[in-house]
Amino acid sequence: MKPIRANLWFDTQAEDAARFYISIFKDSKMGKITLSPEAGHEITNQPPGSVLIVTFELNGQPFLALNGGPNFTFSEAISFELPCKDQAELDYYWDRLSDGGDPAAQQCGWLKDKFGVSWQVVPENWEAMATDPDQAKVERVMSAMFEMKKLDFAGLQRAFDGA
Repeated sequence: MKPIRANLWFDTQAEDAARFYISIFKDSKMGKITLSPEAGHEITNQPPGSVLIVTFELNGQPFLALNGGPNFTFSEAISFELPCKDQAELDYYWDRLSDGGDPAAQQCGWLKDKFGVSWQVVPENWEAMATDPDQAKVERVMSAMFEMKKLDFAGLQRAFDGA
């Protein structure tokens, strides 16, 4: 079975978004670019010959970006979680993905990029901390996280440890 692929609906920015993302993620590549045919242009509002579909990979994960027109937009109900090995890696991805994005949408490790896509940039041990059987640890780490926009590895670990 092939891996599940995220399909991202853009108005007209599919190629720009794909190029933006592959410029950030080191193990990434562009795939195929499909131009809009005459058929369906009245639905997508894309002129024939313009970019319709872009395929790309980020860290080996396949994506498809579609210029489908303005009918649908992204919401925070769906986000991509990006687990990071240390604070430097978290800072790298946070700074690049949030560049040009919506600062008001930054909270608890979430950010919205300049295309409206939501990301959770988190420590790779985040899930273990948030689901620890010791409820006091979970309570402390969640309280600390709710005070943050970009997550602070050391601050979360101190809260988790009770320090």
